[in-house]
Amino acid sequence: MVHHHRYNLLKKSGDEEAGTLLFLYYRRRRPNLLSVLFLSLLSCTFILAPHLFSASSSLSHLCSFGVKNEGFVGNIDVNAPLCSSIPNGRICCDRSHFRSDICFMKGDVRTHSPSSSVFLYSSKSNNGFISYVSSMIDDGEQEEHDELQHEKIKPYTRKWELSIMDTIDELDLISKRANLGVHHPCDVIHNVPAVIFSTGGYTGNLYHEFNDGIMPLYITSQHFNKKVVFFILDYRNWWVIKYGDIISHLSDHPVIDFIGDNRTHCFTEAIIGLRIHDELTVDSSLMRSNESIVDFRNLLDRAYWPRIRGLIQEEEQETVDKKMSISPTSGSVFDYQARKPKLVILSRNGSRAIMNENSLVKTSEEMGFQVQVLRPERTTELAKIYRSLHSSDVMIGVHGAAMTHFLFMKPGSVLIQVIPLGTEWAAETYYGEPARKLGLKYIGYKIKDRESSLFDEYDKDDPVLRNPSSFTKKGWEYTKKIYLEDQTVRLELRRFGKRLARAYYCITGIHPQSSLE
Repeated sequence: MVHHHRYNLLKKSGDEEAGTLLFLYYRRRRPNLLSVLFLSLLSCTFILAPHLFSASSSLSHLCSFGVKNEGFVGNIDVNAPLCSSIPNGRICCDRSHFRSDICFMKGDVRTHSPSSSVFLYSSKSNNGFISYVSSMIDDGEQEEHDELQHEKIKPYTRKWELSIMDTIDELDLISKRANLGVHHPCDVIHNVPAVIFSTGGYTGNLYHEFNDGIMPLYITSQHFNKKVVFFILDYRNWWVIKYGDIISHLSDHPVIDFIGDNRTHCFTEAIIGLRIHDELTVDSSLMRSNESIVDFRNLLDRAYWPRIRGLIQEEEQETVDKKMSISPTSGSVFDYQARKPKLVILSRNGSRAIMNENSLVKTSEEMGFQVQVLRPERTTELAKIYRSLHSSDVMIGVHGAAMTHFLFMKPGSVLIQVIPLGTEWAAETYYGEPARKLGLKYIGYKIKDRESSLFDEYDKDDPVLRNPSSFTKKGWEYTKKIYLEDQTVRLELRRFGKRLARAYYCITGIHPQSSLE
């Protein structure tokens, strides 16, 4: 009689979730095999009944005890990315990419920093059936069955590097039934989506700050048109200050420290993790409005324009204060030099430094370049570096993280990358190819062994000199120790002069005044 009463309640509910909840209840009661079969058949009956007696019914529906996904799979374009469409009350995680995972939550989304969690409360199935089944579950078991879905994610874009991912904070994404009560009342209600990501890992290295953070943040959030809130795991205040100009052009809202802010923030939509395309690249075919790396570069223009204008005004005021003559300006905030093409040398200290840098400056000036030696420090304001490189026609640098500054150059400019021994693949992959995508004229200068400091440390027939790939194939640690940390370069200026002459011609269409060919 009791079972008959339950049957009638279930039949009235007509809810697919009935099968799931009955399964959870009877699983805890350890039923015999016959009971399990009966319950399985019964739950399938309730799921299929509305379709079996409909003229448009189909027997293709499957019976499942998992969280139902009606209106999800069937509504997704097969050519669209996974999780491109998600209904309210759902968590969808795309873990198909080699570089990063990304999850989406839609509905009643609430942060809970003390437990490093984000909760999603589902209001579905409020017809009384859930309350009925819950009343049959022991009080001690209710919390377990309160969860509809539980995902874990480390929102950093280098998921294949297990050692660095071990240092990234992990978030729990938990979907619960709101019918059983909401345990995290809202302290702050936002009317815009949230994007949650980490600034941990390799942050502190310029290449990784752009490649693993800033560009993926642009890729993931730019379609919100600044109507988005950023939450940061592994929060670093200096990072927020350093990239504040860019962040303010991606979001109208203050950045929030996920762990440091104990308030419960509530949203209707959240993205956890960032999309990443390739090395320092925005793939237009994967963007909603076909944005490219050039569009990202234009964003940098808008981000740094106000600060650069301020820098120029400060310099002009200093000139007035010193009662020096002021030459007329073109009205641009970017200090263009019309008479000579401008060449910027990115100077390094220690590893991969150009040991005859002064001679390189002299040679470049003799060719007709106006030369600036730029020595970026960790604390150097990015707007000042941006100003120098945006107004340059040519940039020279040795392979390393500082080459990331090519993003600050105008399309059509020339990038000359000095490639030390053992770095040829990395130089092309990380900077050469992305520079060409930006529209720069890229010139790679692969040094000969006699231009390397390693030439004085190893026998001329040593594989370190003759066959660097045999060492780089052994792994990153070999490359780092031998070719990145222990190597400097001394350019053969007669040979390197050919690249300078080529760059001069690319910019001016004129053969240089002097050459060492």
